[in-house]
Amino acid sequence: MLRTPTGGAGHGTATAGNRLMSIGTVLSQLRDEFPEVTISKIRFLEAEGLVEPRRTPSGYRKFSPEDVERLAQVLRMQRDHYLPLKVIREHLDALGRGEQVQLPAQGAQRELLDGAWGSDSDSGRPTAARVGRAELLASAEVSEEEVAEWESYGLLAPDEDGAYDAESVTVARLVADLGRFGLEPRHLRAMKAAAEREAGLVEQVVAPLRRHRNPQTRAHAEATTKELAALSVRLHAALVQTALGVRLH
Repeated sequence: MLRTPTGGAGHGTATAGNRLMSIGTVLSQLRDEFPEVTISKIRFLEAEGLVEPRRTPSGYRKFSPEDVERLAQVLRMQRDHYLPLKVIREHLDALGRGEQVQLPAQGAQRELLDGAWGSDSDSGRPTAARVGRAELLASAEVSEEEVAEWESYGLLAPDEDGAYDAESVTVARLVADLGRFGLEPRHLRAMKAAAEREAGLVEQVVAPLRRHRNPQTRAHAEATTKELAALSVRLHAALVQTALGVRLH
């Protein structure tokens, strides 16, 4: 049970007194307990509202010892309890209000996730739910002919049982929407190739975590994959907007 946002669970992470620290110094302190943490990870947690460092007039981040301890708590909740960031944020908000927070037993959340998502017997990693072809057609509101054409261009790919991952529904809807603007499947192959290259970069980063001797680090690879994927999507969107000279919001 957690009682305060900075006490008890510190493990000696916040040791810099009251002085403000650069992101590089924060990284050095956190890596004693979290060897897989990176500057990109810290920036991602900031972007998700889990920590709010101060900024110098020139824009550099400056972290207090309390910020470092908060980051450590976030990383522990992810590593030890497999909690999503939304739940972690709620816990930290409750702690900030002086409330007590009861965390699930270590591994319990992982078992829940494995039960909800299924498990790949070869890799031990959770796999997303699958949808049948009929469900894909109905959910995406597309025709059999459209799906067959998209498959011929590699935009959709069923598994050996003829099922699709759940994200295929989103892909089908987006391909259909783009088609209304005259973009044909052959035009979208470049997007597919770019996505595969981005996925390859993520795999390069995550692969060492999956091979790590520490089982908690290996288990943490899935959360890292999701966070890197989210960052890649945001970067891709920003680059497209910059290239077009537009802002979506």
